[in-house]
Amino acid sequence: MTELEKYYNKFNEDKRLLSRHGQVEFITSMKYIHQCLEEMDSPKILDIGAGTGRYSVALANEGYDVTAVELVKYNLGILKKKQSNVKAYQGNALNLKRFEDESFDLTLLFGPMYHLYTFEDKLKALQEAKRVTKPNGRILVAYCMNEYCVLTYAFKENHIKECLEENRLTKDFHSLAEEKHLYDYVRLEDINQLNEAAGLLRERIISPDGPSDYMRPVLNAMDEETFQIYIDYHLSTCERMDLIGAGAHTLDILKKGME
Repeated sequence: MTELEKYYNKFNEDKRLLSRHGQVEFITSMKYIHQCLEEMDSPKILDIGAGTGRYSVALANEGYDVTAVELVKYNLGILKKKQSNVKAYQGNALNLKRFEDESFDLTLLFGPMYHLYTFEDKLKALQEAKRVTKPNGRILVAYCMNEYCVLTYAFKENHIKECLEENRLTKDFHSLAEEKHLYDYVRLEDINQLNEAAGLLRERIISPDGPSDYMRPVLNAMDEETFQIYIDYHLSTCERMDLIGAGAHTLDILKKGME
């Protein structure tokens, strides 16, 4: 069993997305997923790295044709126990040979980029997502952001000296993650380089959670009315370029052109 599998055997992704800060991310991501789907006629959706099915099951329950691929058997088992109409398979984002070219209208790549540590592997995942997506289809890609790891793990949790000593941060504080660290973190320029190499066109990029992860105690203490106002605030600011790199995640909304 890999370290990643051991980690996800203990990590409850459904619980995270049902938390207050997780709700912000889920509500925001679903808003933009629905915007893409509104432009499509009887769309077929592929959820790569579906985890326990938080997104794929929700979309299937709305009546969409959803296929899910998940690397970790434990997560896949939870997904299948939800008894939805999702067609779920074990698989790897780097090799989607199960699926033919141009099979899906909307492809979600929400988890894999968190756990791919080289430019080459990230590019391969993007290229596979592009291959199975129809011309003029959409590919939504999530990333963990560099400044979040520096501010939380390095400074807030007091690992900064350790990170510097182990060369886990460059001189300008860019994260250098390895497989043993479980998560990889990027900056906007890294994402831009991947899109250019993959030949994918950005429609927009958003911060699905904004400052929510930093504000967990504050969000948890809010009454429901105040929390709904916070959601409204976040949705009104999540596309602002001056804020995107500061959140825990970004969601890159890409279009596969006619080739």
